[in-house]
Amino acid sequence: QVQLAESGGGLVQAGGSLRLSCVASGRAASPYPMGWFRQAPGKEREFVGGISWSGDSTYYTDFVKGRFTISRDNAKNTVYLQMDSLKPEDTAVYYCAFTTLRVPPTNRSQYKYWGQGTQVTVSS
Repeated sequence: QVQLAESGGGLVQAGGSLRLSCVASGRAASPYPMGWFRQAPGKEREFVGGISWSGDSTYYTDFVKGRFTISRDNAKNTVYLQMDSLKPEDTAVYYCAFTTLRVPPTNRSQYKYWGQGTQVTVSS
């Protein structure tokens, strides 16, 4: 069993930045890829990006590429999502998720554990 806890969400103006954290706990939490997803009201939960277990490889969806950066500190069992140049359309609940696959997939059904989510609101 793996528990995930996100933090760092909040209200920010357009153009601003936030850094989300996701702390993993439980057995065998650290050496696996992790993904970030988001869900806006009335919309499907969508893949934002992911990171390999080592942190050497990162993956981003087109709409965040160049603005968001994913990193991890395995010593702290923590994955980060640095969000810069935020736009109102980035407003959503952001979730981190744990997968046992070798590469973080874009399909949310392939993630085994999820955090509770953290709200990000970007005002115009």
